[in-house]
Amino acid sequence: MLINRIIKILFFALLVKPVVLILLGLNVRGRPNLPDKGPAILVANHNSHLDTLVLMSLYPLSQIHRIRPVAAADYFLQKGGFLAWLALTCIGIIPMDRSGSADRDSLFKGCHEALDNDQILILFPEGSRGQPEQMSKIKKGVFYVLKERPDTKVIPVMLHGLGRALPRNEALFVPFNCDVIIGEEIPMTEKSPAFVAAIAAAFEQLSEYCITQNQL
Repeated sequence: MLINRIIKILFFALLVKPVVLILLGLNVRGRPNLPDKGPAILVANHNSHLDTLVLMSLYPLSQIHRIRPVAAADYFLQKGGFLAWLALTCIGIIPMDRSGSADRDSLFKGCHEALDNDQILILFPEGSRGQPEQMSKIKKGVFYVLKERPDTKVIPVMLHGLGRALPRNEALFVPFNCDVIIGEEIPMTEKSPAFVAAIAAAFEQLSEYCITQNQL
């Protein structure tokens, strides 16, 4: 819908980008590796609600409608109201059912529809936010999406410092210098364990370029 696209652009132009780009000191490395069109998936580690907003802010407003974060339906939509409106209209999430009751086709239906429309997904393979600056176990979801869409680029992004700027279960934003390190495409593998290992290896390699590692 055109009206939702306009709302999303205004939300990022007037609120998100000024906060992210002015109040946060971002060290962005590897920006040329960002895909400028889909089908593509950004896979990033996840410590803070800021992760999604920072990743989306890397894109110009003219492309912001094509960036679709995948987020937990139970967290953002279950109670409805303002949070659900914000998630669906201003951010444009693709809700993910985490109840365990959905079959694989239903679970990833929204992802496949977005990729069919040449959109760029943001997926957090750890599943949910972990402790600040600590990696959790990587899940296989990205592999299953890619298995059905082998033409999709998967780009790893290492985020560091955002877990301190807005930690889990905290509402108070604290400006911190943060790293956003964007890697090169991760090739598809035949088996899911190898692909999960490739994501983990990419995160580990990219973390070496985080200049805030020694500041926290």
